[in-house]
Order: sequence, then structure tokens, then C-alpha cells
Amino acid sequence: MDIPFDAAEIRPEPPNLLDLNGSHARKIKLTAPNINLSLDHSEGSILSDDNLDTPDELDINVDDLDTPDEADSFDYTGNDRPALGHSLQGDFESIQEYSAEEERADNKLWRTVIIGDQEQRIDMKVIEPYKKVISHGGYYGEDVNAIIVFAACFLPDSSRADYNYVMENLFLYVISTLELMVAEDYMIVYLNGATPRRKMPGLGWMKKCYQMIDRRLRKNLKSFIIVHPSWFIRTILAVTRPFISSKFSSKIKYVSSLAELRELIPMEHVQIPESIIK
Repeated sequence: MDIPFDAAEIRPEPPNLLDLNGSHARKIKLTAPNINLSLDHSEGSILSDDNLDTPDELDINVDDLDTPDEADSFDYTGNDRPALGHSLQGDFESIQEYSAEEERADNKLWRTVIIGDQEQRIDMKVIEPYKKVISHGGYYGEDVNAIIVFAACFLPDSSRADYNYVMENLFLYVISTLELMVAEDYMIVYLNGATPRRKMPGLGWMKKCYQMIDRRLRKNLKSFIIVHPSWFIRTILAVTRPFISSKFSSKIKYVSSLAELRELIPMEHVQIPESIIK
């Protein structure tokens, strides 16, 4: 026989106090939620928009943070770290003043010249050992015709690492000096003796010299005397004939000795290098 009863009447009341004596200890097993550790933005991923949102409860008020007092700070006691002022003083030297004397000395290292209506700067320091390559040899005729002496033995050695740079500045120096020395008619005495092959100027350099000479200087050149010509210099001149005028070619003369040169021009002011005399 079924006896009806009310289930609420026999349901035990939940305890309102925790059993701290451990008499009814129970272990509760919690199930971890499923977490998607993929790096995409799919639902449940740690990179999804739901997980990247920062709740308002996590906002930090900077005023509520505790900052250390001066008493909490500590002094650095190491001796291997120099003071800031000392470090800057050691790493950065004061800028030296550029005196007027140094400026004048620096100006002497560079010369500004006008060649072909263009301003050029010559590095005088690098060509200092080779300035004797061109000199004034006095005058001939009625003391109006200048003698320009070009001594090839004073040219730089082609084995120099900066040979092209030296020759470029020496070229500017020779052209500008020639314009200063020559007022009227003139002749060039090219001393080819005692000049090894490695000091001989190249074809391009000689061609450039001819092309850069002012038209007035070309016109006023009366003769180009080559003393002690070698087979190499003869070959160079033969190759350059297509680039030079027939008038200039007719001005070239070969002289085999200094005695023969004395018969053509006065030698009182012509400076012959000692190596050529020997």
C-alpha cells in the first residue's frame, strides 16, 4: 500500500555551520573549463576579443600606489663607476679655437685658381715635393720671350697609392703656373733625361695638359724642345699627333745633349737637375 508523503517534509535542512572538526570532511572536485590555446582569434582562444578585453575593475589608480620614500632608497657604493661629470669630461674634449695663424697656415695648403673660366682648388701640400717640375728659365730674344723648363725627373712615382690625385693637382699647378709665367711669346724646354719609365706621365695626362692650355698660350708657344728624348716619349708624341694641330707638331724639336741645348737658348737661368747633369 502506497502511503503519500510530502518530500519537502522529510528533506534534511542544510547545515548553517561549517564542520571544523573534520568529522564530515568532503573533497570537492572542480572541473576546469575548456580553454583553447590556439593563437587565432576564434571563439574561446586566448587571443579572442572576449579574453583581450580589460574589465573596468582592473583599472589602476596611480594615486593609490605606494611609492618609496627617500629613506627607502639606497646609495650606490661601488667604486668602479665614475661620476657623470667626470665621464663627460673624459669622453668629450673641448673644441679648440681656430686661431688666425692656423687659418693663414691652412690657406697656404690650398690655392684657388681660374682655369678655363672655372674655379679650381689645388692641394699645395700634396704637390710640395713635386713643385720643381716646372720652373722659369729666364728669357731669350729681346728679353720678352720666356723660357719654361719642365723637368720630368721631378714627377711622382706611379707606384704611389694616391698617384692619380697627385697628378690631378700637379696638372692644375702646372697650367696655372704657366699662365702666370707667360706674358708674351715663350718656349718650353722638356727635360726628359734621368726619368725612369715609372715616372713618365701617361698619354691621357699629356693630352689633357694640351687641351687645357689656353688658346693664347697655344698661339704664343714658339717651340717645344725635348732634351734627351727616349723611344717612349717619341712614341707618345707619335700617338698624340691626331689630337694636336699640325702647327703644334711643327714646333717640336729634339735635342740629344745639353751642349746642343746651349746652342739654341741662353742657359744662365735654366735650372738643370743634378741627376741630368751626371
